[in-house]
Amino acid sequence: MPVITCIDDLKQMHRARTPKMFYDYAESGSYTEQTFRDNTTDFARLKLRQKVAVDMSDRRLARRMVDLPVSMPVALAPVGLTGMQHADGEIHAARAAERFGVPFCLSTMSICSIEDVAAHVNAPFMFQLYVMKDQEFLAAIIERAKAAKCSALVLTLDLQILGQRHKDLKNGLSAPPKMTLPTMLDLATRWRWGMGMLGTKRRGFGNIVGHAKGVGDTSSLMSWTAEQFDERLDWDKIAAIRDMWGGKLILKGILDPEDARIAADFGADAIVVSNHGGRQLDGALSSIRMLPHIVKAVGDRVEVHMDGGIRSGQDVLKALALGAHGTWIGRAWLHGLGAMGEAGVTRALEIIRKELDISMALCGERDLDKVGPQNLLVPRGFLDEYEIA
Repeated sequence: MPVITCIDDLKQMHRARTPKMFYDYAESGSYTEQTFRDNTTDFARLKLRQKVAVDMSDRRLARRMVDLPVSMPVALAPVGLTGMQHADGEIHAARAAERFGVPFCLSTMSICSIEDVAAHVNAPFMFQLYVMKDQEFLAAIIERAKAAKCSALVLTLDLQILGQRHKDLKNGLSAPPKMTLPTMLDLATRWRWGMGMLGTKRRGFGNIVGHAKGVGDTSSLMSWTAEQFDERLDWDKIAAIRDMWGGKLILKGILDPEDARIAADFGADAIVVSNHGGRQLDGALSSIRMLPHIVKAVGDRVEVHMDGGIRSGQDVLKALALGAHGTWIGRAWLHGLGAMGEAGVTRALEIIRKELDISMALCGERDLDKVGPQNLLVPRGFLDEYEIA
């Protein structure tokens, strides 16, 4: 077993152990992938301010996110096809999150269903909803999330139309994979992954197949999905979903101060500053660049969380210093899952917690609630380099 010291170590193991089409699905963006790259490189431009001769004992990382106590303000973001990175992947990730004391959010496009995950954990988890045109399916999946006692509904707003991801098209991405010659040759070198898949019955989209009208198997799923994302989603429809749900509502995909103000007026319990990991509107600004502008726009009227580009505890610290109340990680925990399954997700969380704890202390802080702009060195013009024309 190699010595694992950072998320990149898990990433390399993930790449070696997982079929190419699924690794590429995780580690890619849309079109030129400019926003995908900026999400991480913009974090690197922010520097931490070192402080010395201060009491660094009795440090505190715990907080609350949307009224849930968390061991650190980091949630596992929803990721589609997680069960194709590792057999029963969503179940493994949810269990790791539960033991670690952080939130887990299940994607609509998961391989394991809502019911699968609920049967394997005791702590409530969040459910992420893509809004589909099929109103019967929409109402039913919300009721299923209620029955599973999900703690919050995370409504993704930035995927009414699917951004083109070149790698997925070239790889012929599907779940389960189609047995073409290149795919079979790739799978032959991923025997550990293959053995896991042979040992599970969960290989399709568990939340959709058998639940949506006319979708009885994976072959009919692809055509159904391509037509179902609701291009007419607007604030009136969001209000109807809020009323249907009746619980905590988190709006994910906010990247503009004006939209953030509307979301705060709307009464969302939290918003997630996000560009979908650089997988939708390529050329949009990174989440970390937009974060302080959105925090300024909404003040303390709504919890502001941030998603996109976080690969370390230092990135978490930087996001908190710029005003985020909580952070969400996607690829960081997915690399852990692809590398080592449930133990890998736990290892990813351990890495982030240790980096966050030590970096906070070396910045002269003992309590995350005290972290702020005073802990950062920001390049001149970084926050105001771009403006609306």
